[in-house]
This record gives sequence, structure tokens and C-alpha cells, in this order.
Amino acid sequence: MWFDQAVLYQIYPLGLCGAPKENDGVKAPRILRLLDWVEHIQTLGADTVLLNPVFDSDRHGYDTRDYFTLDPRLGENEDLAQVCEALHKAGLRVMLDGVFNHVGRGFWAFRDVQEKKWDSPYKDWFHLNFDGNTQYNDGFWYEGWEGHNELVKLNLWNPAVVEHQFAAIRSWVENFDIDGLRLDVAYCLPPEYLKQLRAFTRTLKEDFVLMGETLHGDYNRWMGEELCHSVTNYECYKGLWSSFNSMNMFEIGHSLARQFGPEQWTLYKGCHLLSFLDNHDVSRIASQLTNPEHLRAAYALMFGMPGVPAVYYGSEWGILGDKKQGDDALRPELALPQWSELCDWIAKLAIAKRGSKALCYGSYRNVVLTNKQIIFERKCDDERVLVAINADCEPYTAHFDAGCGLAWDLITGEQHDFGGGSELAPYSAQFWKMER
Repeated sequence: MWFDQAVLYQIYPLGLCGAPKENDGVKAPRILRLLDWVEHIQTLGADTVLLNPVFDSDRHGYDTRDYFTLDPRLGENEDLAQVCEALHKAGLRVMLDGVFNHVGRGFWAFRDVQEKKWDSPYKDWFHLNFDGNTQYNDGFWYEGWEGHNELVKLNLWNPAVVEHQFAAIRSWVENFDIDGLRLDVAYCLPPEYLKQLRAFTRTLKEDFVLMGETLHGDYNRWMGEELCHSVTNYECYKGLWSSFNSMNMFEIGHSLARQFGPEQWTLYKGCHLLSFLDNHDVSRIASQLTNPEHLRAAYALMFGMPGVPAVYYGSEWGILGDKKQGDDALRPELALPQWSELCDWIAKLAIAKRGSKALCYGSYRNVVLTNKQIIFERKCDDERVLVAINADCEPYTAHFDAGCGLAWDLITGEQHDFGGGSELAPYSAQFWKMER
């Protein structure tokens, strides 16, 4: 499937486009700003764009008011269609954020319940109790997402709710020609719902992708032949930065071996989880790393490990953003993209990733693992690639049996001779394609 070889570029449109924090109802075609980013995304080497929530919402997009209408702060449906068309013409696929577990208090059906109470035909769309109340004093209690009552949990066991959501998805394919969905809080969605969703979207496009947001636990609960194609790899997310900060590459090495290694008990062998250094919910990687010299190596590790790498807008040139300052600090307005040496590096990593069968589909095996270095093998059929990371400020010579004498660095194109061991420069990363 195309997603298995993808490189994602993630955008939070309400932030990047400078939308007001609260929905003022004033239409402005801010989404068209994304047209200025198409060439940048192409040059960076991404082939898929993931847009976080774009439909009418109370505030941040995850509090939906209307699944069928673009948020007026971003413009009209025709504006989003223009952006999607431009992305597709540039050879980029488009994924949207599907927020199906809950809606905002401004959602049209919930407002009907507020007005008509038990006489509303939509009362069974939610988990309600007319004998209770909430801090909003609606005259009834309802279940909110994880206790956040501004996010009203939907009753996904109600066929009318599912039918409404599926009709919206169909309209997104018809109007915007989207290629897949990120499923917000997929870990909250019942497996029965995911199975219905997978079967339905397959009728829209045979290769339509469902990528679910999951945090911890066994990802096989939400990913499989009838469930999501992929999920977010939060387990390895932490190791991708804390292994550098603590100078303990064993952390990420053991996590990757647990997930993808050669043992029979390996959890996700052959799966293509979404790999990321940061996103709209966590601190930017440039703020997370204590040593900025590790930034290039961290990106190389993400592109070299099993999975589908994702780059969050602005992080490719190293902008800062600390979660402690709130979500708005992670979702800033950016007028135009910038280019930097880090962008050059990521573009080379993207080319190497997509051009290598081993890096896209290969097995995983740790070859060298120390506190400050990790070398692992990716192998698919007759192609072998060694990914080597040196997090130390000093050179490191690795002695191991490479299985051949010569290799080519997929990032730089340089030849490497393993005859006298392999020397890794400080803060370096190599993708060695081994000669047969």
C-alpha cells in the first residue's frame, strides 16, 4: 500500500493560517495560505499532507460543530477544494483529521437537545442523563471526553450517528478527493466501529488509509486487517528524544527490538506505524532536545527505523515550542515556509527512505548498541541497510562483522570501506547500503 512508503507532512491549519482562537463566524479564506507551502513540501521530500481539523468547530477544531462545512475562519469548502487540488497536482496525497469520538457543544444536534431536552430526536446521539447536570447547567448530564465537558462524547452505537459521519466522509472524498484519515483518539473508538469504518471507506477508495491516534498499550487492539492500517507510535516517540538527552541509546534500541525485532514474540513485525519527533500535542523536537547537535541524528533515527516518518510544519527548520506554554505555543501562525540546512538534511533522508526497499519494508535487528551509539540492520530480500547513529561529541569506531567490505551511504552517496572497522563522526548518522 502507498502509505507503507509515505513521508508525511503534518499541518495544523487553524494555527498555521492564523485563525482567531474562538470561532467568530466571520468567513475568511485563510486556508489558501497553504498554497504557498506546496512547493516547499514537495522539495522537502514529503509525498503526503496530513491536515489537522478543518471543519466548523467551537475553538480548536476537535470540538466540531458541522462535519460538512469548512470552518469559516479558514474559508469555504471551495477554498479547501482548491488547496487539495493543488496538493494533488503536485503529486501529494491528502489526509484529513477525522474527529468521530466527540463533538463540541456547538454541534447542531447537541444544540437541539439543549433546546428541546427529552423531546429532541437527537437525544440518543449522546450519552445523556436528564436527572443530572454539568457545570454548564444545561439541565441534564452528559458524558464528555475524558472529563472535558466542552467535548461531548457521541454514542457510536447509534446507527444514525454512524450514518451521519459516514455521509460526511463520503462528501470529503467527493469534494476534496482525500486519500485517508487520521482518526483522533482512535483508542476511544470501539473495534466494532473501526470495522464498520474500514469496510465503508474501502468502498470509496480501495487504497483509502486509516491511521489511528493511539498512546500506549497493545496497538494490535486498533490495527489490523479489519481495523486501522496504522497507528501512532507513541512508545518510540519518547525514546527518539530521551535516548539522546539521557545518553542512553539502549532505550530506543530496546523499544525498536521489542516492536520489530527478529524474535517470535515481536509485536508489530511487518506493520507500518507512524513515527514522529513532534506534533500538535507535544513539545517541538528542537525544544525537547537538550543538545541541539542531536537534531540531525534524531531525524535520521526516525527515518531509518521501521515505520512511516512524519514532519510537523516548522520543525524542519528547527522552530521552538514548549508544551508547558500551552497548545497554542505548539500551533503557531507561520506566514511562509523557510529553508535551512536541516531542511536539506531531511530532504536527503526522505529520498533515501523512499528509495530503499529495506528502509520501507525491511526487518529490524540491533547490531551495535551502547549508551551513545546505535547501529541496526534493515533487511528486505537481498537489500541490507545499516543505520548508524553516534550521539557522542567524540568519534567512535565500531567493530563488528558487516558481512561485506564495501557499502554506499544512501544519504551522501559516498562509498564506505568496512575493512578497518567503521568510524562514526561526532553527532553523525549514516545509512549504509551494503554491497552484495
